[in-house]
Amino acid sequence: MTQWVRTDQDGPDRPGAAAIDAGAELDPVHPVKPPAPRFRPGGLSTAEVAERVARGDVNDVPLRSSRSTADIVRANVFTRFNAIIGVLWVIMLFVAPIQDSLFGFVIVANTGIGILQELRAKKTLDGLAVIGEAKPSVRRDGTTAEVSTSEIVLADVIELGPGDKVVVDGVLGEAEGLEIDESLLTGEADPVLKKPGDPVMSGSFVVAGGGAFTATKVGREAYAVQLAEEAARFTLVHSELRSGISTILKYVTWMMVPTSIGLIISQLVVKGDDLKGAIARTVGGIVPMIPEGLVLLTSVAFAVGVVRLGRKQCLVQELPAIEGLARVDVVCLDKTGTLTEGGMDVTEVRPLGGAEPEYVGKVLGALGESDPRPNASLQAIVDAYPDSADWRCTESLPFSSARKYSGASFSEGDGEHTTWLLGAPDVLLPGGDPALEEIDGLNEQGLRVLLLARSARELDDPAVADGVRPTALVVLEQRLRPDAADTLRYFDDQDVKAKVISGDNAVSVGAVAGKLGLPGAENTVDARHLPAERDAMAEVLDGNAVFGRVTPQQKRDMVGALQSRGHTVAMTGDGVNDVLALKDADIGVSMGSGSEATRAVAQIVLLDNSFATLPSVVAEGRRVIGNITRVATLFLVKTVYSVLLAILVVCSQVEYPFLPRHLTLLSTLTIGVPAFFLALAPNKERARPHFVRRVMRYALPGGAVAAVATFASYLVARAHYTGPDALTSETSAATLTLFLTSLWVLAIIARPYTWWRVALVAAMGGAFLVVLAVPWLQHFFQLRLEGVTMPWIAVAIAAGAAALIEVAFRWVDRRFPA
Repeated sequence: MTQWVRTDQDGPDRPGAAAIDAGAELDPVHPVKPPAPRFRPGGLSTAEVAERVARGDVNDVPLRSSRSTADIVRANVFTRFNAIIGVLWVIMLFVAPIQDSLFGFVIVANTGIGILQELRAKKTLDGLAVIGEAKPSVRRDGTTAEVSTSEIVLADVIELGPGDKVVVDGVLGEAEGLEIDESLLTGEADPVLKKPGDPVMSGSFVVAGGGAFTATKVGREAYAVQLAEEAARFTLVHSELRSGISTILKYVTWMMVPTSIGLIISQLVVKGDDLKGAIARTVGGIVPMIPEGLVLLTSVAFAVGVVRLGRKQCLVQELPAIEGLARVDVVCLDKTGTLTEGGMDVTEVRPLGGAEPEYVGKVLGALGESDPRPNASLQAIVDAYPDSADWRCTESLPFSSARKYSGASFSEGDGEHTTWLLGAPDVLLPGGDPALEEIDGLNEQGLRVLLLARSARELDDPAVADGVRPTALVVLEQRLRPDAADTLRYFDDQDVKAKVISGDNAVSVGAVAGKLGLPGAENTVDARHLPAERDAMAEVLDGNAVFGRVTPQQKRDMVGALQSRGHTVAMTGDGVNDVLALKDADIGVSMGSGSEATRAVAQIVLLDNSFATLPSVVAEGRRVIGNITRVATLFLVKTVYSVLLAILVVCSQVEYPFLPRHLTLLSTLTIGVPAFFLALAPNKERARPHFVRRVMRYALPGGAVAAVATFASYLVARAHYTGPDALTSETSAATLTLFLTSLWVLAIIARPYTWWRVALVAAMGGAFLVVLAVPWLQHFFQLRLEGVTMPWIAVAIAAGAAALIEVAFRWVDRRFPA
């Protein structure tokens, strides 16, 4: 093994010996590794910190909660369709009037809107990330203070407690019953007991106990820095909505290429020597094939969702989480910190077996003092019972959610040595013990009961809990969240099944859930009796609502079992025992006051710790998905009719009926403006899967009917009008038919009607009438309806097409239900 030899001459008792750290000078001539950096209990001095910052030995890996400004601009500007439209725009600027180049200005405006909305979302996310950032406790100059993760330097001494995430690599200098979960790094769920001198790796987290370690690797040298970066990154991937749109755009591209080539050739042949006219008509056929605004509106809808949720102190760490939670049909709730508030109160202490109340109080006070970072239950005991000055803790065993108890050994004032355990009565006592009958009655009232028991064994004995002597029952009352009942009622109304999964006693958890009105709260299951086989577990989970005495690994298994039944599962929690389940759930939701580890793996963090925010997130997701499905249908109906019109023109060898200005007008009035309002409108419809199928089942028949009706109107107009200016009249008739048909598609998509939806459709129709009525707009858009007969024929054809689309959409609903 390679080793390093230290070159300085400090002896073990000299000041320099205590300063051996990761920044010490080493002799490269002798490639030998030094012993682990010597731990400095007081930490670095201010001068030493400044020296390390100056030489770059700092944890300079800032977590990004959002994409950079450059990434946002790049993603909105440099797209495949922007490139195509950009080329066509430049061409049209040279060969046609400015009216035929309007589509380019629309794209510039749309892209600008997209960039501004995402920058607004970025500002919101970055601000929330700073609020929710966990700050490790670091010792410097002999005192402990919280510092930002990015301010940690090499050789800093960092304290650890339950729920803390290890943010840099290091070597332990202090450890008191320290158990670290490295599952996020190794995949192994069992916590690892750590002792002084053992390494700790960034990305792991503390399950129980406490300690302190010296940072040996910081910044990008840390083992799991990529994990930390990914935990809070703003992303637009792994979304059914976005992947579905990408799939649609891929097929659109494939259709565009051969259709565009055929259109170019046919127009050059038909127009003969009029090259500019051929190019203008060709571009007029190509541009509407591109659903350019669809991606933009999706990004805008998501960005607006982030801003709306940000106002409610909800940090969305991964953007698709908004969509994901809207698809959830099962939400698993951890009782503590979710249904109940973090604090508890000791309501009663019942001595057992003739124990003296005064002596029990001394034991409880000493147990509270033995844990430097007490959990909520122990904190309530600390508040109720002061420490006895003449008791000395000789060894402690921190609480673990896997064990369900904590403990400590004491040297009492009279010199006697005793070992005490405090934890779940049904874990510490054998079945049938008389004390359990008394406990059941308390649990049924929703009270939390802990057993104080004396052990005859040493604390480090694996069987320390065997044969304990019950000494007292500690009765705790949990504080219910005032908003929990309304939230559970919302999920029930929305057909989302709530499952309460807790490490506490099942009867007690069921009583709490019953007080909050959870459907099925009377069906409680003790997880110790759950079948291990996944299908059998899923069967029990589907039939019950409340589960107690659940271990962290079981929480993870339960999430997997529900997912195996096709459920989309959300998991909420705030403690380290929830991390594995949060990580595996489709959507992980953490409370802002929860442990650093839970916030790191969750996609959504409720910074105000309000469970009542969840309905807002669900509603926001449903708004986004439902509305994007609506507007996607509008965009793709246009794509379908544009492709089919081009094919009909190529096959018929006639001039393409539209110039770019005509289709810019149609797209603006029947898609662009309405889609913007529809995409941001309220929508409580439950999210459904198969986005592509649901959109295309309307787009194909709608686009086909619109194309055939428009082409029929064009052919009738060609036969009706004669003379040198006939093409303008023919185009006007075809434009009227296409507009009315498209307006009817918009009217269908806008259902169910509200006053503003009706007003929106009416306003678009009114705007088109203004264009037809105002002379300078007629000239600008080259639209002129000649005579009376042909315009009414165009309206009649559009009416027939609208009726056919109505029938087709209803048939699709029956034949291909979503």
